[in-house]
Amino acid sequence: MDFSLLLVVAVAVTGLIWLLDLVWLRPARRQKLAAVEAGTTEGLDESARERAMKEPWPIDYARSFFPVLLVVLLLRSFLVEPFQIPSGSMRPTLEVGDFILVNKFAYGLRLPVTHNRILEVGEPERGDVMVFRFPTEPSVNFIKRVVGLPGDTVRYEDKQLYVNGEPVPKRVLDEAPSTAPGEWLLEERLGEVSHRIYNNPRDPGPRVREIVVPDGHYFTMGDNRDHSNDSRYWGFVPEENVVGQAFAVWMHWDGGLPSFTQVRRIH
Repeated sequence: MDFSLLLVVAVAVTGLIWLLDLVWLRPARRQKLAAVEAGTTEGLDESARERAMKEPWPIDYARSFFPVLLVVLLLRSFLVEPFQIPSGSMRPTLEVGDFILVNKFAYGLRLPVTHNRILEVGEPERGDVMVFRFPTEPSVNFIKRVVGLPGDTVRYEDKQLYVNGEPVPKRVLDEAPSTAPGEWLLEERLGEVSHRIYNNPRDPGPRVREIVVPDGHYFTMGDNRDHSNDSRYWGFVPEENVVGQAFAVWMHWDGGLPSFTQVRRIH
């Protein structure tokens, strides 16, 4: 179910009802009240006036919900949208149950539902943690790290990532992390971004021969390198599928009580 579409429809319906009342129904109620008052010698008491001018419940609800829904639509479509992390493909950067905030403005303003970009602000950069609509199933949102930009040459072989012929620098931090048995914890540097990744030295993993990222597309990978369904398997992310840049974790909830102790920026 497309929540953006539902939100747009809700804003349109409540706004139309509110406008209809403002332009036509409310003046009609006032004219009716004036006619009733003109036919009496003593006039109407306050309770009778309130009953005569009382809004029908659909109008009352529309007037109450329209501004709230409109604000939510504008914030969610053009500024910030919350997401929940459902899988471990971005560990150790993001854990299952993390609630993140995504900057919708970072890569340009897009219309809700159609996703057409109406204002260019910026482009994804190498190392960004990016949310996008899965190319083969656009109703599903994915989150991965941008590895290759349009025109980049990317290769992945023997656990080593190469961009434009150069090996991406990395170093081992822990060969037996308690948070991921069997994995190695490493620090990798993509462009100006240093981040941590997991690698399983006993898993050969996929091999990506040298490929060139097409114009208007991006090559993405999960930080949990041997447990991530990413561009190594299904290809590139088209520019029109980009949603925004993940920039903060604001809550963690894995089924128990929500935790706010892990609030942090995403690198």
